[in-house]
Amino acid sequence: MDKVVQSAVEAVADIPDGATLAVGGFGLCGIPSVLIHALLDSGAQDLEVVSNNCGVDDWGLGLLLQAGRIRRIIASYVGENKEFARQYLAGELEVELTPQGTLAERLRAGGSGIAAFYTRTGVGTLVANGGLPWRYSPDGSVLVSSPPKPVETFSVRGVPSEFVREEAITADFALVRALRGDRLGNLVFHASARNFNPLCAAAGAVTIAEVEELVPVGSLDPDAIHLPGIFVDRVVALSPEQAADKRIERRTVS
Repeated sequence: MDKVVQSAVEAVADIPDGATLAVGGFGLCGIPSVLIHALLDSGAQDLEVVSNNCGVDDWGLGLLLQAGRIRRIIASYVGENKEFARQYLAGELEVELTPQGTLAERLRAGGSGIAAFYTRTGVGTLVANGGLPWRYSPDGSVLVSSPPKPVETFSVRGVPSEFVREEAITADFALVRALRGDRLGNLVFHASARNFNPLCAAAGAVTIAEVEELVPVGSLDPDAIHLPGIFVDRVVALSPEQAADKRIERRTVS
């Protein structure tokens, strides 16, 4: 099945208000920036986003945030976005902070059809006990807090330990970016861009991939494919200019 669509605008046209999105990338590495721009132009709002972070103030998911399109986000790191902090502390944005490894596993579980799993991460903290502030009131008081999660004891290597139960994450749509892809949706990611992208893609009911290079079917070595096309519904081939338009999150000089 040929999954290529003609433009990012066409690819995101049916994403409705209130949709849940799983968005790949880590910092600004491997983010689907062209699809995010198209979604911004589409006018979709009241979105719930699952992503490792929320971009920066003027790039990536930060653009949707600036426009007031995101209602809620599940993320693990949000320290590079001042507007994010402002909206969260002002009670305009609901935030479910999740340990990074737990977030990755929740997405992986969702894509694998696993309802929940147990992990030691978070035991004895607010992650397990509840009380993390998800949403503030404008006066600074906590309006919505995280609920407590089930904790059980299991014996691992003969040592009883407590584990917290974490539920899987799935999304209505997933937006990802790959280095190469073919018309069947098989994807190859470049280096550290192979971070949350495959996990988000598998967790989405409808997965849209922007690819920097569209290659003929059969030209990708099967052993080199990072994400099989069965997980991908739409492919957008980027122009050379779009593929080269990337940001560096932090510049360091010696």
